[in-house]
Amino acid sequence: MTIKTLLLSGAAGAILLAGTAQAQNSAPESLLPATKAQPAKPAPAKQQSVDEAFGDIRMESGEVVQEVPSLEGEWSVEQVEALLAYIPTVAAEGLNPADYRADELSELLTVKGPGGEVNRMASEIFVWLVEDLRDGRTPMESRRQWFVVDPDADRLPTWKLLEEALASGDIAGTLDSLDPVHPDYDRLRTELASAKDPAKRKLIRANMDRWRWLPQDLGKQYLLTNVPEYKLRLTVNGRIIKSYRTIVGKPGRTATPQLAEMVEAVIYNPTWTVPQSIVKGEGLGAKVLGNPGWAKAAGYKATKGANGWVTVVQQPGPQNALGLMKLDMPNPHAIFLHDTPSRNLFAQDNRALSHGCIRVQGARELAMTMSLLGNAENKDEFPAIIEEVSQITASGEYTRYAMEKQWPVYITYFTMASDVDGVMKTFGDIYDRDAPVLAALDAPRQSNRARETSEEVVEIVDDMQT
Repeated sequence: MTIKTLLLSGAAGAILLAGTAQAQNSAPESLLPATKAQPAKPAPAKQQSVDEAFGDIRMESGEVVQEVPSLEGEWSVEQVEALLAYIPTVAAEGLNPADYRADELSELLTVKGPGGEVNRMASEIFVWLVEDLRDGRTPMESRRQWFVVDPDADRLPTWKLLEEALASGDIAGTLDSLDPVHPDYDRLRTELASAKDPAKRKLIRANMDRWRWLPQDLGKQYLLTNVPEYKLRLTVNGRIIKSYRTIVGKPGRTATPQLAEMVEAVIYNPTWTVPQSIVKGEGLGAKVLGNPGWAKAAGYKATKGANGWVTVVQQPGPQNALGLMKLDMPNPHAIFLHDTPSRNLFAQDNRALSHGCIRVQGARELAMTMSLLGNAENKDEFPAIIEEVSQITASGEYTRYAMEKQWPVYITYFTMASDVDGVMKTFGDIYDRDAPVLAALDAPRQSNRARETSEEVVEIVDDMQT
C-alpha cells in the first residue's frame, strides 16, 4: 500500500500505539500470511461457441426469449415418500410441520398414484420448505426495522434446488443444506430440543428464524453487533477476536435498525455536522453565532447563508460528538459505528441511549485494527500502517483512511443468543420487536412473501444530549 507522508507527533502516537497493543498482539498476527503469495498466471481463455455464450437465451422471430425455470418436477414414489418423511423433522428447526400438508400429499399419492397432481403438490411443498428454511418463515411486515436483503434466494435459487434434489434423489440432504452455518443457529436448535416451557420454545423459534433472514454464511471475517446485548464482536474464521461494549439507539423513532453494510474506511478525527433539529429546533445555531467564545471552546463553527439558513459543524477534537473515530459504512440511514467523549455511559446496564448510531467502547483500538486488517497484505506491513495512523491521529485533522479490503458489518437483533463467552442467554426486547415475529410464527403460513421491506428509512442523527 502507499504510505502517506505526514508530520510525526510522537507523544500522541505512542498513546495510540499503547492503546492498540492488544489488538495488534491477539488479532492481526494470526490472520495474514507471512509472505505475499505470487499470483498464478491465468489460464488461456477457452473460445466459447455462440450457444455457450448465451446459455438458455435464444433468438426467436427477432426477439430475445429467456426460458423461465420450472418450479414443478417429476416425482417418483420413493421421492414423495422421502419428502413426507422429512416434513416432521422441521419441528427441530423451529418450523411447524402442519404448514406443509403431509396428510394431504400422502392421501393424494395413495388415491392418484405418481403423476401430474402429485408432482404439482410435492413440488409446491418442496418450494415452501425451501423458502422457509432458506429465507425464514416470518413475512416482511413482521420484521420491524429490518433492512437487510438476503442474497440466498439468488445464490441458491429454488428451481435449481428442486432440480438437484430430484436428480440426486437426496430430498432431505438438499433441504438440510439450507441451514444457517453460524454456530449460534445450532446452539439454538440444541436448546429447542430440551426446552419444555412453551414461551421459551416460541422465543427460541423466533430467534432461529432471525438467523434465516441473514445470509446463510456471514463470511470468514466480519463485525457483528447484537443490539439488545449491547455488544460488538470482531470475528475471524469463526473465532471472536475481540468484543466491545456498545451504546445503541433509544426506543422509538431513533431505534437502531437492522442492517448489513460494508465498512469502506476509518474516519480519524471526524467532524460532526449538527442536524437542523438541534441547530434550529434547540437553538444551537443562535447560541453559536451569539457567543463565539463559548462556540470556539466547544469546537463549533457556524455559517449563515444569505437566506438565513445556519449550518453548524463541530470540528475534530476531544469534545466532538463522534469522538476520535468512526467507521465509514455508507447507508441511507446514516448509521455508523463511532467513538464518543461520554465514555462513562458504557458502565450503565441499559445502554439504549443514542439517536440510533452505535457508540463503541475501545473505538480507537477498533479503528487501528480495522486499518491493519483492511490494508495489510502480511504482518510485515503492520509497522508502516501503525506509524501512519499514529501520525494521522496526532495531527488532529479530519482524515478518511480507506480500507482496500472492505469488511461486512451486521447490525442484528437477537433476544436469545450466545453471549461473547458462548453461553446461551436471553436479552431484553428493548424495541418490542419479538411480538410480531411470535405472532407470525403462530399464524398460517404466507406465500408470495416480499424480499424487501416497505418500511420507511429513518435517517438517524446523533448528538451530545446523552
